[in-house]
This record gives sequence, C-alpha cells and structure tokens, in this order.
Amino acid sequence: MAKNKIKTHSGAKKRFKFTATGKIKYMRTNRRHRLTQKATKRKRVNRAAGYADSTNMAEVRALMPYAK
Repeated sequence: MAKNKIKTHSGAKKRFKFTATGKIKYMRTNRRHRLTQKATKRKRVNRAAGYADSTNMAEVRALMPYAK
C-alpha cells in the first residue's frame, strides 16, 4: 500500500530555501518600512541572507519534507 503524502507548510516554503550543501537559507526581517530611523549598519547587515542554526534544522525540514 502507498504511503500517505505530507503537505509542505505554505508559510515555510515562502520563507526558506535549501542550499546545495543542505543549509537552510532565509532573508532577515526588519527591512520593509520605517527605514529612516534604523541605523545604516543594521540595514546593511539585514541585506545578507541568514542561515538557520543547527538547533532549528530538524523543525524546518519537518515543515518541508520534499525540499532537497
């Protein structure tokens, strides 16, 4: 008998991407509005993508079972 398929979490698929080496990449928050009052360094740091910590990897993988 065929195994049941698991749905991918809709919010997770919009927020996370998997790299070729298996890391989980995401874009940082606080870059949408009220940028004039935020420090330039804070905005510059937020331009770069973030990578999920090893403590969160299993949780994100469970939300996206078919992602590579």
